[in-house]
Amino acid sequence: MTIEIREARTDEHARAGAVTADAYREFARGGDPDWQGYLVRLADVADRASRTTILVAVEDDRILGTATLELDGRTEPEDDPLRPDEAHIRMLGVVPDARGRGIGRSMMEACEERALASGRTLMTLNTTQLMGSAQRMYEAVGYSRGEDRVFPDGFVLLSYSKQLV
Repeated sequence: MTIEIREARTDEHARAGAVTADAYREFARGGDPDWQGYLVRLADVADRASRTTILVAVEDDRILGTATLELDGRTEPEDDPLRPDEAHIRMLGVVPDARGRGIGRSMMEACEERALASGRTLMTLNTTQLMGSAQRMYEAVGYSRGEDRVFPDGFVLLSYSKQLV
């Protein structure tokens, strides 16, 4: 079957949100209210769709993966604005039973293509130390590590970037 990567339709927001949260659930620390709150935010595609681009990977009407692409707006209003040449990938996730099929890479390529079409030449993203397979994928497709973002509670986001051509 062919996997189609496209923008999520309004009627798919709830399903896309469930897929995103399911993709991240394995990293949630049980009983950690911050992670539980994050899973709720991951699932709320309808909220961020008004500010960002939500891409879905669909096979036979089943959503297998999602990505949030920040081109003009940010997922979190309190985040610093994007630079004029920058696009940022957030919340890339593939359902566990569809991993290893290249869906994440295909979604990265689709995000990069959309960024270039919008005149962006720099793609950035963040991930966590727990997400080793994501780190390996980002590095395999040409992303380089940047300065980590450390929050007051000690939580660390690893930063990656790639010049788009």
